[in-house]
Amino acid sequence: MYKVFINDKPLFLTSELQKEADFKYFLLNTIDLQKLIAQYFDGSVNNAFLYHPNKNQLLKIFKDKITINKAGGGLVENENGEILFIFRNGKWDLPKGGTEKNETMEETAMREVEEETGCKNLKITNKLQKTYHIFKRNGEYRLKITNWYAMQTNFTGDLFAQAEEGIEKVVWVNKNDVSTLLQNSYMNIKLLFNENCKQLNTTVKTEKGVY
Repeated sequence: MYKVFINDKPLFLTSELQKEADFKYFLLNTIDLQKLIAQYFDGSVNNAFLYHPNKNQLLKIFKDKITINKAGGGLVENENGEILFIFRNGKWDLPKGGTEKNETMEETAMREVEEETGCKNLKITNKLQKTYHIFKRNGEYRLKITNWYAMQTNFTGDLFAQAEEGIEKVVWVNKNDVSTLLQNSYMNIKLLFNENCKQLNTTVKTEKGVY
């Protein structure tokens, strides 16, 4: 199963039929995806399943129906055990951005972290899961696939927010305070922390919901 977020609302790609009273089921092969996404944005649909019996084909069929943008980002921890956050568009987020020509995804992730925050001396320690969300650009709905990496740094210099990317703040956050910030963050970011609590050696509390 894959979780795709549209306006922070879940759209699931699944190969299993379940009894869910609050969710609508659609056939992945025949769905008018652009119409369904529009219904998410106008609030007439809040959650749904797209069904296909072959789990190995779920993502491929879905991606064939929509323009893809690939991105890389970092969940960065310093030597004090603090996590690097940015504040953009009124929410707390993690640094990430689109890949450039001839870049590996690891290079994209490290470059974007440095450009958006000023944090240097980055080292990738682990590859995390991908996240999926849909956004609108130039009148077209697109799927952003973000490849996330756990990173470590010994950087102690000044951080700066990349204003041209709409970033207002860049801060190091104590792990004990992460759950507070996540109350004003995106579902994909909450999902990322929720699935990596043990690795971060912290407990992340998020409101009840479907992640």
